Amino acid sequence: MKTVLITGCSSGIGYYSAKRLHQRDGYRVIASCRKKEDVARLQQEGLICIQLDLNDTFSVQSAAEQTLAICQHKLFALFNNGAYGQPGAVEDLSRDTLRKQFESNLFGWLELTNALLPHMIKQREGRIIQNSSVLGFAAMPFRGAYNASKFALEGLTDTLRQELRDTPIHISLIEPGPIASDFRKNAMAALIANIDTEKSRHSTAYSAAKKRLVKVGPANKYTLSPEAVYRKLLHALESNNPKARYYVTLPTYLMGYLKRILSTKAMDWLLVRAGKDQ
Repeated sequence: MKTVLITGCSSGIGYYSAKRLHQRDGYRVIASCRKKEDVARLQQEGLICIQLDLNDTFSVQSAAEQTLAICQHKLFALFNNGAYGQPGAVEDLSRDTLRKQFESNLFGWLELTNALLPHMIKQREGRIIQNSSVLGFAAMPFRGAYNASKFALEGLTDTLRQELRDTPIHISLIEPGPIASDFRKNAMAALIANIDTEKSRHSTAYSAAKKRLVKVGPANKYTLSPEAVYRKLLHALESNNPKARYYVTLPTYLMGYLKRILSTKAMDWLLVRAGKDQ
C-alpha cells in the first residue's frame, strides 16, 4: 500500500485527485484541507483527511507528524497542490499581500516538503509532485503575485531535483493551464480583500477582471476538467521514469513552444492579449 499526501483537497484538482486515487488499488490517500468543515466533509465521504493551513508553521508541522504516524513513516509521495491566485497589478500589491501569496503558494510547500523529505530519503523511495501553472513560466499581466509565486516554485523545484540526483527520490512539476475549479471564485475574494480597485489607475481593467472572475462556466474553450491533471499525476506516481515537467492543457503546450521561438517583445504582446481572456 503506497501512501500519498495531497494538499488543498477542499475542491478542484486536489479534491478530484484524492477521490480518484482513493478508489485506485494500491493507494492510501491522506487528504488535507485548511478549513475544519472541509476536513469533516471529506472524512464523511470516506477519505482520511487532516487539517493543514499552509500559512501556519505549527499546522504544517502537525500535519507532517500526523501523516507520518498514519503511514508509519512510510510515505510514498507528496502532491503539493493547495494554492490560490492573488489578482492585481504589481503596483497595487502591498508587501503584506505578496507575503500572503508566498506563504500559501511557496513557503508552506517548502516547509512541508522539508519535513517529509528526510523520511523518503531514509526509506530509499519517494516522489514529490508540485502542481505549478502555465503562469510558472509565462507571466500574464494583473497576476504578478501568482506569477511570482509559481516562477519561484519552479526554480526551487528545479534546484531540489538537481540536489536529489544521488537519491531515488523523483521530483516532478505539473503545469496546467485553465482547469475547471473554484480558482476564479477564490481569486475574486482575494482581489476584493487585498486590492483597492477603485483608487487604482487600473480601475477599468479591474472592472473587466471582475466580470471574468464571476463568469459561470469554463474560463475559456480550452478549459479542461481535473481529470486531465489527475492523468499526469498518475504518470508521475507510477512511471519508472517520471517526467520533470508535465504540460496539461493546449495553452500550456502552446506557451511552452512559443516561449522558445518568439522574442520577448512578441511574447509580451501575445501574453497581454491572452491575459484579457483568462
